[in-house]
Amino acid sequence: QVQPVESGGGTVQAGGSLRLSCTASGRTFSSYAMGWFRRAPGQERELVASISSGGSIYYEESVKGRFTITRDNVKNMVYLQMNSLKPEDTALYYCAARRFGVANYDFWGQGTQVTVSS
Repeated sequence: QVQPVESGGGTVQAGGSLRLSCTASGRTFSSYAMGWFRRAPGQERELVASISSGGSIYYEESVKGRFTITRDNVKNMVYLQMNSLKPEDTALYYCAARRFGVANYDFWGQGTQVTVSS
């Protein structure tokens, strides 16, 4: 199994950028799909972006063209580059891992706060 740990959150003005990082311990990191989720106050948690073990990428519609997810299987890292940030991107961002062949993400980090001021 892997244990994701996020970093890189903070406060930024609208239009600014942040890069979130997630390190995930475990020798089989490359076999996991990795996802970035977020939960804004009073809202449901949503999948923002994901990258499969084979490199297939998904983006939630509202972040397409602004966010980029990448992974480095040598360093056991996954990143979320967030550009042109908007106040509505304010949320607690989570990194999660999903085992190959399993439907749900089952390993979660503690989250890192992103706040975008207008």
